[in-house]
Amino acid sequence: MAILLGGCSQEARDLGPGLPQTAPHGNADPRIDAYQGNFYQIAQGGRYFAWYGCSPCHSEQAKGGARLSDGQWVQGGGFADVYRSIATGHGGAYGRRVPVEQLWQITAYVRDLPLHYPEKRRRLLLDQKGEPQESAWSGPQ
Repeated sequence: MAILLGGCSQEARDLGPGLPQTAPHGNADPRIDAYQGNFYQIAQGGRYFAWYGCSPCHSEQAKGGARLSDGQWVQGGGFADVYRSIATGHGGAYGRRVPVEQLWQITAYVRDLPLHYPEKRRRLLLDQKGEPQESAWSGPQ
């Protein structure tokens, strides 16, 4: 039984006061592991990635924009680098519009994209088809 429960650690969900309220303090910030190595946080980041309208320019099917699945990071590939790139992108609009924790989750998802094999990408796209995206989503309530 202990072995089975131990296997779920990568899906742990922390809903307490330990959630980040600030941007990462560099690429060695100890809070990063709670997001980058956590399947739940990465999956949530994928949902927000679609909800905030990132997919049209940054997914596998993107026409133009920067595809993120190739792992070619123009502004650095560390967690804090990618976070900063997202938060300051589009004139800082996402940094003002997206809550800090969701930026952490989106960053974890974006950094995980190069690890997604084609079948996983297709499955994620199918899973997200029924989710509200861009103008169809009104944001956190």
